[in-house]
Formats: sequence, C-alpha cells, structure tokens
Amino acid sequence: MGNGTVEVRPSEIHGRGVFANRGFRRGEQVLPIDDSRVVESEDSFDASQGEFEYHQDYLGDHNVLLQEPERHINHCCEPNTYVKTLDGTRWVVAYRDIAPNDEITYDYCINSYGDEEWECSCGHPKCRRVHNTNFFELPDEKLIEYLPLLDDWFVAWRRDAVLELRERFVNPS
Repeated sequence: MGNGTVEVRPSEIHGRGVFANRGFRRGEQVLPIDDSRVVESEDSFDASQGEFEYHQDYLGDHNVLLQEPERHINHCCEPNTYVKTLDGTRWVVAYRDIAPNDEITYDYCINSYGDEEWECSCGHPKCRRVHNTNFFELPDEKLIEYLPLLDDWFVAWRRDAVLELRERFVNPS
C-alpha cells in the first residue's frame, strides 16, 4: 500500500506505519492528504472504512476520515514530518531529512485541540510518555519549536490562544 514514494508496513510504534521508499529533504512534500471524506458524526460513518475514532483528523469546524496511506502515519514526540496546507491541499511535509526506510511520523499535538490523553508508544528517547491532544498543553520548548509549523486553519480557529503564545515567545516584552 502506498503511492510509490511511501508504503504501509508493520511498525514498531503501533500496528502499521508509513515508511519512506526514498529519501526526502527537509521541507519536501512527502505525500498529499486526501480530505475528501468529511464525516459529521460516528452515525454517518461507514464501518467498512476502518476504525472511526483512530483515523480522523479534526480540522476545527469539521472532521475528515483519513485515507490510505496517511491514515497509518504514527505519532512521535520527535517527528520527521508535519502537516501543512499548500494551495488548498494538506500535505505531509518533511520536518527533518528522512532516509529511505525511515518511518514517517508526525506529532499529533500539532494543529490539535482537545482534552484526551493516552500513553505514548513512540519509543523515542525524548518521548513525553503521555500524549495530550491539546497543542497548548505542550512543554514550552515544543510550543516554541512548533509555532511556525501551525497550519493556517488552526491559527484562524484558535486565533487568540496562538496570538498569546506568539506574544509570549516571539515578541516578549
């Protein structure tokens, strides 16, 4: 499964993951995200498409059911990609250089706002141990690191909180 540049296979992080079939340079677009499957609620979900609660992206005013292969991108507390909307399409973008056969990961906290927590299984030496779905609950050093990565839709949706962080970290008095 994949688009030629990536493939889905067993992951040490969790279940299946997405792996690079070639190297990617920092800033390079790795794969587009198919946002065509908007879901309003669990009631409108077709169970034949997979697990509703584990394969969605919450985009502020709507949810999308993630498709193959992006639905298998696992979380990591020190990710090698992030998601950014470019010309109307959300893309998985290389945050760091990625070598062939590396697992593609992103930090689920980026562009996320919620109150759920679960034990992290990323296994990275800098793992935070607990995954919190609220971007604003990240440690300060991660907030500073991730502020430039926030997608425009998230900045617009959580405008006041993002502006407060920018004032605190980018333009301190």
